[in-house]
Amino acid sequence: MTADAPVTTAADSVTTDADSVTTAVGGPGGSVADRRVGLAALLPYLRAHRGTLAVVGALSLAGAAASLAQPLLTRSVLDGLSASRPVTGLVAALVALVLVGAALGGVRDYLLQRTAEGVVLGTRRRLAGHLLRLPIAEYDRRRTGDLLSRVGSDTTLLRAVVTSGLFEVVTGAVMVLGAAGAMVLLDPVLFGVTLLGVAAGIAIAVAFAHRVRGLARAAQERIGEMTSAVERAISAARTIRAARAERREADAIGVSATRAYAAGLRVAGGAITVGDLVAFIMFLFFLVLPLGQAVHAYTQLQTGLGALQRIEEVLAVPVEGAADRPATAPARALPGGAPASVEFDRVGFGYPGGPPVLREVSFTVPAGTRTALVGPSGAGKSTLLALVERFYEVTEGALRVDGVDVRDLPRDALRARIGYVEQSAPVLAGTLRENLLISAPEATEERLRAVLDEVNLGHLAERAPEGLDVQVGEGGVLLSGGERQRLAIARALLAGPPVLLLDEPTSNLDARNEAALRRAIDAVAARRTLLIVAHRLSTVVDADQIVVLDGGRVAATGTHDELTGTSPLYRELATHQLLVT
Repeated sequence: MTADAPVTTAADSVTTDADSVTTAVGGPGGSVADRRVGLAALLPYLRAHRGTLAVVGALSLAGAAASLAQPLLTRSVLDGLSASRPVTGLVAALVALVLVGAALGGVRDYLLQRTAEGVVLGTRRRLAGHLLRLPIAEYDRRRTGDLLSRVGSDTTLLRAVVTSGLFEVVTGAVMVLGAAGAMVLLDPVLFGVTLLGVAAGIAIAVAFAHRVRGLARAAQERIGEMTSAVERAISAARTIRAARAERREADAIGVSATRAYAAGLRVAGGAITVGDLVAFIMFLFFLVLPLGQAVHAYTQLQTGLGALQRIEEVLAVPVEGAADRPATAPARALPGGAPASVEFDRVGFGYPGGPPVLREVSFTVPAGTRTALVGPSGAGKSTLLALVERFYEVTEGALRVDGVDVRDLPRDALRARIGYVEQSAPVLAGTLRENLLISAPEATEERLRAVLDEVNLGHLAERAPEGLDVQVGEGGVLLSGGERQRLAIARALLAGPPVLLLDEPTSNLDARNEAALRRAIDAVAARRTLLIVAHRLSTVVDADQIVVLDGGRVAATGTHDELTGTSPLYRELATHQLLVT
């Protein structure tokens, strides 16, 4: 397929069925996708605003009463004119009612809009906080763009539930009942004829509105897919440009956009006096217009509930640690600043739904020593570090820090004593200072500059007039690969953890910076326990212990000199890197 190969997309070929949209939630939270969310689910989101909503309700009822009184006054004005009676007072009262109704409506709309924004803000805060505490496995399973869509567009739809959903349904119902009662009093026969047509319209509209919720949920799912496609393309913009794949990626996004478009289309489609007749016609408008408003509001409500169902689905996923066994060891069971030992005792692990990744892994990292994990790609080296951090739980055996099973420790207490630098070395958009302060928010300016010097990054703050407040760009794009790696290490060192986990710390460094980083690691090794994953063996030949992993098992342990003579796999790796002949 060439870079410019066309991709056919047709809206007519896209099938979007609300009944086919299923997003199961694993774990104790159960499945929310198959369970419809009712109005009761809205109550927690509205509870904090119940005072304002009570005022809005009162204003709505008062406005409805003012509107319903207008046709009666109009009838009195016309009857007075017909009988040549003075109507100045009646006209003044009618004008006053119109003005009062408009004023009440304006205040009500302002309060509703303000309340709606408060609901959206509260929902976004709650959802964002929940997303950041999900188990790591959930991020592996879900697409980033879909999660972003739930925080963005799904929460926005809740605004319509408040502004044009709940209260328009209530106000419309009051208006309809009041208008219908007045029409019955004015002319029961004419009202009966009118009611037949109105009833047919209501039946059709309600049937459609019930269908809207599922369709709205399907549309939001498609928007989530489109957001994921855009996020995927932007995050790999350089790779896509280099591969001349812009057209293919644009067409892929176009397919997602077309699906969202198609889903959106499904959601979008002489017995009576002159005075009495005019009043009846006005009440007819008051009957039909509120009905239309009520149906529209009910449709908006169903759309909002569809979005709320997607929000509730994520909120139903248990946060990290929700299913943990109770922590039996106090936080003080780990040393405050002294190095700690790490022990893997017949550890086994497999990702959910996958084959075992680690089998019977046993070795000990003595306190204050440096242990390197080496082996082919996929041997399970990075997974071992993730288990120490309790991103995942061991499925067999035990993992102990200073003799305490990590499952018996509070996660915060464990992670407060462990520094972790992952292989991708993520850098957050913002300033150099903000990236450093993530791990130690109370660190002083002097400490920040000192830790940058430790990893040979002091020039970043010195060469820019902003100093530590220099911007690093989205994902650290304004830094080189080696600078991003060293910044991540500086961030971990800043917290002064007794145990430091480094996943490929020199993968993006040139020879000069690698030597500088090795010196920095040597300087901190005397005060910490280090567990390092390394493909480049030159960085760990002087480690106190090297553990060779192969196929999820420990193949050999020893020093560099010992392993070159006892481990064929290690000798092969070292030979390929010209460390032995």
